[in-house]
Amino acid sequence: MSALQFQLLKESKDSMARRGRLTTPHAVIETPVFMPVGTQATVKTLSPEEVMQTGASIILSNTYHLHLRPGEEIVREVGGLHRFMNWPRALLTDSGGFQVFSLSSTRKITEQGVHFRSHISGAPLFIGPEESIAIQNALGADIIMAFDECPPYPATREYVSDSLARTTRWAKRCQTAHERTDDQALFGIVQGGMFRDLRARAAEEITALDFPGYALGGLSVGEEKPLMYEMVEFTTPFLPKDRPRYLMGVGSPDDLFEGVLRGIDMFDCVLPTRIARNGTVFTSRGKLVLKNASNARDYSPLDEACDCYVCKNYSRAYIRHLLKAEETFGIRLTSYHNVHFLVTLMAQIRAAIEEGRLLALRKTFFENYGYQVEG
Repeated sequence: MSALQFQLLKESKDSMARRGRLTTPHAVIETPVFMPVGTQATVKTLSPEEVMQTGASIILSNTYHLHLRPGEEIVREVGGLHRFMNWPRALLTDSGGFQVFSLSSTRKITEQGVHFRSHISGAPLFIGPEESIAIQNALGADIIMAFDECPPYPATREYVSDSLARTTRWAKRCQTAHERTDDQALFGIVQGGMFRDLRARAAEEITALDFPGYALGGLSVGEEKPLMYEMVEFTTPFLPKDRPRYLMGVGSPDDLFEGVLRGIDMFDCVLPTRIARNGTVFTSRGKLVLKNASNARDYSPLDEACDCYVCKNYSRAYIRHLLKAEETFGIRLTSYHNVHFLVTLMAQIRAAIEEGRLLALRKTFFENYGYQVEG
C-alpha cells in the first residue's frame, strides 16, 4: 500500500471542523486525533499495552533524542522503532526541528543545518535536512516530518521571513533525501510566526511541494491563545482539503476543541503526562490537583464520568497517598487517566462532528470544565 491515505468523511456545516480517516502501514487512524508523546520511544511511565488500552492509535517520538540515545542504527538493527518499543500501531517522528527552538542557547543555524551541543554530554553534533531524514528513515515511523526552524516568539518580521524561506529550502532537500516513500509519509511544515502574510506565503510555498500532509509549526511557543487560534484559523484554508492537517505541540482540552473547530485533524502534546507527574489530572469538571488536602479522605474516583481502568479501580485518596509517598504507581495511574481522558475526548469530538453537534458539545464541556464559552 502507499505510505498514507486520507479520506475526508464529513465537513461541519457550522465550523471548519472535519471528520476523516488516515490509513498508514500500521494503523487506521480516525481523525481528529490526539497523539500521546513518547519522546524517548516510551510514553512516560506507561507500557505500550497500557497506551493501547487508552485507545491511542498513534504515538509521537523524537528524532533528536533518539539520535542521541540509543542511536538510530541500534533501532534499525532490531527492525525499526515499532519493533524496538513493541508498539504495533502508527508512529510519527518529529524532525528535530523543535530542538532548534528549545535548545537555542546551544545551537547555531546555518544554511546547511544546525550545529548543536548535546544536552546530555555537551558534545558537538550537526543535524540538517539530510541528516534528519536519514535518522527518521532508519527509525521507520509511519509519518515523518520535514526539518524546519521554529522561530521564537516574539520575533521580528525580518527574522521570521528569512527563517521561513530557509524552511522552504530545507523542505525541498528533505524531499530529495527521503528514501522510504513507499512506507513513510513525509509531512511539510508551515511556519510564518504571527504574521498573516508570512503564514500565507509559507503555506503557498510548502503546499506547492505537494506533501501528503501538512503541519502548522511555530505555534504554542509563548503567544497568547487568542493569537494562536487566529493564526490557525487564518492558515488552514490555504491547506488542501484532501490532506491531513497537524497542529504541532498543542493538546489541552480547550485547544483541542478550538483547533478542531478551525480545521485541524492531528494534535500532540506532552501535557497529559507532564501534569500527571505533578499530581494533576483532567476531569469532566476541570483539573483536579490530587495533592490538595481535600482529597485525603475522598474515596471517589478521579472522575465519576470516566470509565478508564484507573477510575474503575482506585480512589482519589489512594492515588493522593501514592503521590505523597513518591510511589511510582501513583504517577502511572495519573498518566494513564490523563492520556485516556484526551483520547476519549477526541472520540467524543469525532462523534459530535458526525452528528452535527460539535458546538453543543463544546458549550457543555466548557461549562462543566470551567472555561469561558465564547462564540
